[in-house]
Amino acid sequence: MKVVFVMFLAMLVSVSSQAVVQKPNIGNFLQCLRDRSDPKNPITKAIFTPQNSTFTSSYVSYTKNKRYSNPNDTNLIAIVEAKHESHVQATVVCAKSNRVQIRIRSGGHDYEGLSYTSSLPFAVLDMNNLRSITIDVSGKKAWVQAGATLGELYTKISEASKTLAFPAGVCPTLGAGGHISGGGYGNLMRKYGISVDHVVDAQLVDVNGKILNRASMGEDLFWAIRGGGGASFGVILSWTINLVEVPETITVFNVNKTLGQGATDVLYKWQLVSSKLPRELFLRAMPQITKGANKTIAVKFIAQFLGSSKKLMEIINKNLPELGLKGEDCYEMSWLNTTTFWADYPVGTSTSVLLKRPSTPPGAFFKSKSDYVKKPIPKEGIEKMWKTMLKFNNHVFMQWNPYGGVMDKIPANATAFPHRKGNLFKIQYFALWIDANATKANLALMKELYDVAEPYVSSNPREAFLNYRDIDVGSNPSGMTNVVEGKIYGSKYFVGNLNRLMNVKAKYDPDNFFRHEQSIPPLRAM
Repeated sequence: MKVVFVMFLAMLVSVSSQAVVQKPNIGNFLQCLRDRSDPKNPITKAIFTPQNSTFTSSYVSYTKNKRYSNPNDTNLIAIVEAKHESHVQATVVCAKSNRVQIRIRSGGHDYEGLSYTSSLPFAVLDMNNLRSITIDVSGKKAWVQAGATLGELYTKISEASKTLAFPAGVCPTLGAGGHISGGGYGNLMRKYGISVDHVVDAQLVDVNGKILNRASMGEDLFWAIRGGGGASFGVILSWTINLVEVPETITVFNVNKTLGQGATDVLYKWQLVSSKLPRELFLRAMPQITKGANKTIAVKFIAQFLGSSKKLMEIINKNLPELGLKGEDCYEMSWLNTTTFWADYPVGTSTSVLLKRPSTPPGAFFKSKSDYVKKPIPKEGIEKMWKTMLKFNNHVFMQWNPYGGVMDKIPANATAFPHRKGNLFKIQYFALWIDANATKANLALMKELYDVAEPYVSSNPREAFLNYRDIDVGSNPSGMTNVVEGKIYGSKYFVGNLNRLMNVKAKYDPDNFFRHEQSIPPLRAM
């Protein structure tokens, strides 16, 4: 037993100390990129260094969180805005051979900035130019590159068909690469599941710079990148996805209830019914602080129903009459128009806004956390949350996203995304502020809110959603990957799928080249 323990410690040291004793060769890395440039698709115009006049704008355009946006970061040696697959291959090969870390960025929505920051010398591999989308209406399929945004994907689908859609998130600027590889949660999930449930093929650049598809990568790696986060295994180039059918008429509503209007009672009742409603109905509850002199909590109840307003009214009045839904609260529209509604644009806004790309630095700081809830939170627990929320002096909200429907039917190990049957809803906590001096106070209050919720949410482990990245649930330094530490955050993100993910990592990236602070560690044989 003692021998096994000593070997285990040796394994941890070898995993956690790698890349610390080896310094990157920055000059050779940049020269290697130029030497590997394909004459037909030269990489030179895709490389940005601090000496380029557009370096800063290239960096900040896809940094969403001002807490981590640092264009003067001396560790950032280059940005490669890949314009061709060969640019991705060259970046991987040259970075690996010269011991340079890469961070892979598609939409820049990584909540903790892990796709564009590091405490060691690194290069950003930016996928935003790889944004092609092809729709096959007859086959009900689409091919989408990693740098395409959800807004672009939704628009392309709608241009080709008014009755096809794709289950994914509600933010139109999310990059397809990272969003889908982390799971891809959205308002069609009770009817159709999440994004990874509809991925049928993928292209990935592996640690050796080879382009693999499903057949050549094998089913174990294909399983891992669907919910395990692609950045632990390679660089996602594209997805092939199955599209789903939706009616031409979809109904939405947004009804507000303040504490004075019985919001706590309605929210408690929502917990009892939201996961049991017809799977065509997704009804989010969104508690937030109201603006104005009379500071209080208001809960927005935001719905999407695959059907008519008449039928939706019948369902709500039967199951949640406390909401007091009225006919004038409901709007019937196409699926594409619902995407602007969910992005918080006024009803009637042109869907052209879905194609907007970021062009300015991030304007706000924010922090997000997540939880999974398996039993209704009692009213006294809800009221404790209200008490903490009211301590914030800036924008803070929670999103309570219902489960049930088809999510109860899909096994937890069908993909690497594990959070399936047994959940009533998922919570996202979110605080946003614009004054850098308020950062410490807001982070402390977010911790307090998270601590208040602890008795009412999942435990052993306290589960978390990978796409709502939260460094507080555990992390490794940029240049180290300790397996024990990796299991702490890995068990929360991946629950029972973690060991399989670590085995896949050990098989396809045994030297742990693709790593970041919350990457999956390779499970070394002892």
